Amino acid sequence: MAYFDVFNGDADGLCALHQLRLAEPCESELVTGVKRDIALLKRVEAGAGDALTVLDISLDKNRDALVRLLDAGAQVTYFDHHFAGDIPESTNLHAHIDTSPDICSSLLVNRHLGGRFLAWAVTAAFGDNLHDAAQQAAIPLALNAQQLEKLCALGESLNYNGYGVSEDDLYFHPAALYRRMQPFADPFAFIAEDDAFTTLQAGMHDDLAQARAVAAESETDHAALFLLANSPWARRVSGVFGNELARAFPERAHAVAMQLDDGSYRISVRSPLANKQGADALCRAFPTGGGRAAAAGINALPADQLDAFVGAFQRQYGDKLGG
Repeated sequence: MAYFDVFNGDADGLCALHQLRLAEPCESELVTGVKRDIALLKRVEAGAGDALTVLDISLDKNRDALVRLLDAGAQVTYFDHHFAGDIPESTNLHAHIDTSPDICSSLLVNRHLGGRFLAWAVTAAFGDNLHDAAQQAAIPLALNAQQLEKLCALGESLNYNGYGVSEDDLYFHPAALYRRMQPFADPFAFIAEDDAFTTLQAGMHDDLAQARAVAAESETDHAALFLLANSPWARRVSGVFGNELARAFPERAHAVAMQLDDGSYRISVRSPLANKQGADALCRAFPTGGGRAAAAGINALPADQLDAFVGAFQRQYGDKLGG
């Protein structure tokens, strides 16, 4: 019998897997990659007697591979909060999917485990820019403000590490970062004892300083568009920068774009925190787009569709950029 843990390389995927394996230790093959590398099930060959745990990747983007694995007899347990579409009907599939805007995969795992490793779920929620949900979930932990800030910093740092066009952009491969987290049931011990946190925090602060110096291409009270340089620092920080903008301007939607080597655009979209709706539908209307209502993205938007995206972004969020 073979076991596979298939997970998004961001904070939510890492912390979701970490909670599950703290509760149910298992030697498994790890299948992961950069945050936007979500079509992960196509990498897995499994059949009757094999078991997969799938965490924080869209079922809709993995439907064909999932059906193939289910039909082959593999048992699949699936935790996710992204758009799923129709969920296959199979006795081999055990799905825990909730697309509510204030939930993440790690909070779903926390619910499943009855709060056994709640501090890691709180860490993930902070990393997914769900600050209110993280603070609410953390109430049973009775943490002080400084402790909450540490979990927030850890979550944002873990999330920052997942961004990049390729693994070469990252400080740590997500599987290697998970292995470093693995010995620590307590995230505060991980912060204190493993220098991965300080490495990521320093890199994130340096990259954010460069992003903050970039003026918006266009902005109004309701929507703002930023274009970052095609460079490793920008590829790493685009999502974290979008999250920071969303918190700073909660009534405003944000799009952070950069042109890639092949001429296409990678885009991160954040709906207003005051109304966490629409980002997923907007991005799914374009090739390689997906995500969730509050935060979504397009992996490789053809250059000739950029104007169409900007127009759709304007219509979605009710104001005219630059107007």
